[in-house]
Amino acid sequence: MILRSARLGLTLLAGLSLFLTGLTGCSGGATGAGDPAATTRTAAVASTATSGLPAASSRSSADPPGRRTPSSGLPTVREADLPPEARTTLALIRKGGPFPYAKDGTVFSNFERVLPRRERGYYREYTVRTPGGRDRGPRRIVTGRQGETYYTDDHYRSFREVVADEDR
Repeated sequence: MILRSARLGLTLLAGLSLFLTGLTGCSGGATGAGDPAATTRTAAVASTATSGLPAASSRSSADPPGRRTPSSGLPTVREADLPPEARTTLALIRKGGPFPYAKDGTVFSNFERVLPRRERGYYREYTVRTPGGRDRGPRRIVTGRQGETYYTDDHYRSFREVVADEDR
């Protein structure tokens, strides 16, 4: 029994090693930090491996070409075009709460690296209710210390930067 468990552990470890090597594109473990194309490829491979589906593009089909912010390079969405639940969450953020979920206002670590890289603790996340949902669902608002605001409706796989209605 112990031998079987050890073999299984080694097999899983070897599989993980091969998977990570495939993500980085080399056997040395370099992650391509600073290479946006490598980061995008890595995110797409990781998403496919974990969900079986290709990663969603950070661009929404509703976004016209060229509508990306210079600060983040992400597509934009006007605040007025957000779902009503997202606008409610934004109002709560501006008011300072109270928030309906215990995790609202906690640090968003940006593990997916879709948002611009910043130091730990820079971003905070807030839940956007999903009508009919029984849990927190996939929709979030993420804010940065300098006032930037991002919206995701696919649990961090893609983001759009929220712009004031007059900014677009």
